[in-house]
Parts: sequence; C-alpha cells; structure tokens
Amino acid sequence: MGFKVNDLVLHPEQFFREALGEKEQIMLPGLIILAGAVIAAVSGYLAGGLSVRMMEPVLQGMTPVILAVAVIAAVFGTFVAWVVWAGVFYLLSRALKGSGSFSRCLEVVGYGFVPQIVGMLVTVVAALVYLPKVTVPALTSAALQDPQMIKEATSVLMHDPAMMAFTEITAVVSIVFLLWSATLWIFGLKQARNLSLKNAAICVMIPVILFIVFQAYTLATGA
Repeated sequence: MGFKVNDLVLHPEQFFREALGEKEQIMLPGLIILAGAVIAAVSGYLAGGLSVRMMEPVLQGMTPVILAVAVIAAVFGTFVAWVVWAGVFYLLSRALKGSGSFSRCLEVVGYGFVPQIVGMLVTVVAALVYLPKVTVPALTSAALQDPQMIKEATSVLMHDPAMMAFTEITAVVSIVFLLWSATLWIFGLKQARNLSLKNAAICVMIPVILFIVFQAYTLATGA
C-alpha cells in the first residue's frame, strides 16, 4: 500500500482499513515518528540556546554539550511519546475487549502523528521568531550554588513577554494538532483493535483530554 497523506487526512477510516488489512509493518510509521523527532531536535536546539545564554558566563566551553543534551532529549522524547500513546491506547482498548496486537497500535499512532509534524513545524517557526527576543538572565557561579536564585532566574525567564508569547503559541498549537491526531487515532484504533467507533473514541479521548487539561493547568499556573 502506498502512503498518501491526503487519504489519511480526508478518508481516515478507509485509509486504516486498507493499511491495517495488510501485513504488520512498523517501518513507515516509524519513519513518520523519526521525521517528527528531527523537527523536535531543531526545537530542542533552539530552546537549548536559552540555557546556553543563561549559563554561558559560568559554563564556558560547555555550549556543545548543553545543546547536544537538548537535541538528544527531544529526539528520545518523541519516540517515548510514540510508545506511551500506543501503550495507553492498547491497555484501554483491552479493557473494552479489544483484540489485536500492540504493534498495530504503534502503526496507528505513527500514522496519526502526521498532523503533529505540521504543528511541530509551526513551533519551530515560532521559536525562530520569539526566542531571539527573549531577555535571558545570566547566572553567576554563586547563583548556580543557590537553588532559590536559580528558581528566581527561571521565573524571570518564563515571564519574559517574548517567552510567554512563545509558550502560549506552542501550547495552543500543540493542543490543536493533538486533537487532529486524535481524530485519526480513533479511526485507526477502531480497525486495529476491532472496536466500535464509540469505544475507540473513549480509548483515545480519555488520555488526550487528560493530557490537554494537564497542559492547560501547567500553562495557567506557570508550573
């Protein structure tokens, strides 16, 4: 089966019926996740630049290490998210008497991740626009030894107007494109786990809504 994005987006039920009617194959969904991981790495690199600017007066020469950690964490986190979403959907659908393999759930989550790649691209653009405008407080050697000073510096950073705008934009973008992915996951899980559309929606929307509530709470409280 050839992968066509327009079929996935416009006719998800038919797409998943055909895709999951064939032999299990993780490679293509995995490549989609890899594409997302690469974009996440770019975002991680840009965000890591803030840490570099904050700690540069103290940790001179450590810039490559800080940026490498940010990039690796972003890539690793994307693949972890793939497995976690698939695992949650698998367990919830199992409770609703669903049948089918875990690898099928991985396929569904991988294909359904396509909208989030678009969202991640929007986030990169927002990072390029807003992060250079952020005023980053520089930490001294003494400050790095004082948890309270680190906390205060972080608070100043997060409440910078440009940083707040970036955070709000990325939160909204994340929610919008996650909901788009959720609609695709519902149709995919229906086919992958032999569920009714209602039960598939329950399995997908419960964790998605909980995740969105958590994101909204974090944004609202600045936690």
